Amino acid sequence: MLDRTETIDVDASNTPVSAPVYVYEVPVRLWHWTTAVVFLVLCVTGFLIGDPVWPQFIGQPYHHFLMGEIRLVHFVSGYVLALAMLVRIYWAFVGNRYSREIFLPKLWSRVWRQQLVKTIRWYFLIEPDSGREIGHNSLAQITMFVMFVVGVIFEIITGFALYGEGSGYGSWSYALFSRWVMPLFGTSQEVHTWHRLGMWYLVIFVIVHVYMVIREDIMSRQTMLSTMINGWRYFKDRGQ
Repeated sequence: MLDRTETIDVDASNTPVSAPVYVYEVPVRLWHWTTAVVFLVLCVTGFLIGDPVWPQFIGQPYHHFLMGEIRLVHFVSGYVLALAMLVRIYWAFVGNRYSREIFLPKLWSRVWRQQLVKTIRWYFLIEPDSGREIGHNSLAQITMFVMFVVGVIFEIITGFALYGEGSGYGSWSYALFSRWVMPLFGTSQEVHTWHRLGMWYLVIFVIVHVYMVIREDIMSRQTMLSTMINGWRYFKDRGQ
């Protein structure tokens, strides 16, 4: 049995290793699960805000402030998402090297590009072995950046622009976001539309992400799901 404290370092070429490696630090894991919960809440509340379907209520409308409560939950969740993203960006600078992979895919590296091709071939069942990679593989890195990082930042910017529109001219959100986002897209309705499309863009990413993680956990030679829980990546020998 491998000792949990036994770790080794690897270089950028993803040298095969056997000892467990501490990949995801506590702040990264907390950010990951916080973002997952908050994103689910944002999707549900955002969908209801854009296309409300309400049951019949008895009594005066002012006794049932349901839409206001849903909007409040949506706004608070948006704040949490934005703050969590800021902390995550900060940790990319101060954390270990695996903490910055999704923000800076090494497109300039020949070895990285070769591994990208190998990973794509592995997903298409052409490559017999995915190899042993410590953090995110090359395909995951570029997908996380293009779909998740860019997608979340887009949602934060457009979301706070819409929030600032309701807050008014003197609010910080109007000054920082609404003032330039609204003219950029044309109208408030256009921002609403793109914000909603951004939600579906991220939903597609989440579906693909969950599928790939489960697939890799079953078919590859390293742990995936448990790594985002305890931080450690364990490796399997061939045939295990």
